[in-house]
Amino acid sequence: MTHLIVGLGNIGAEYADTRHNIGFKVLDALAKASNLVFEDKRYGFVTEMRVKNKQLLLLKPSTYMNLSGNAVRYWMTQKKIDVANVLIIVDDLALPFGEIRIKPGGSEAGHNGLRSITQCLGTQQYPRLRFGIGNNFPKGGQVDFVLGKFSDTDLLTMDERIAQACEAIKAFALSGINFAMNHYNGSGKKV
Repeated sequence: MTHLIVGLGNIGAEYADTRHNIGFKVLDALAKASNLVFEDKRYGFVTEMRVKNKQLLLLKPSTYMNLSGNAVRYWMTQKKIDVANVLIIVDDLALPFGEIRIKPGGSEAGHNGLRSITQCLGTQQYPRLRFGIGNNFPKGGQVDFVLGKFSDTDLLTMDERIAQACEAIKAFALSGINFAMNHYNGSGKKV
């Protein structure tokens, strides 16, 4: 059984290392840990990995955020992957930096990448892992914040937060969404 793990982001040097590209960053870390390299394929950069007896297809859409759904739909169809075996990794303003929230579905919360996926799949019921980027921006500064670089404070714990997200992805593939939610939701909270 194959799982499609999609990290949302925007291609291009000007978007690299921005908060909006945390999905790309998580998948890069997951691939790097297994010495995998992404290949430029239709609608995105892909690589495949095994986690025990599960096959994971990692996808970083090359469609830009607003058209992410095209890439998700294409690879689901190509690999005959059920929506329950898809996991979208996405940045979330409503969560403090590094906090993880896994959900089986829900609203797009104003996120253009999720909106595109919902439109293409015809449902809001697809699993997602929301990675908190915080919301420390002045009124009207949301776009600049989301497309800005992480703060030095965020970077201090970035590697461990991303490692936690990678573990949550593996748990999702191996043990299902309920296990992943129970073990990883809220992880990254400051104590």
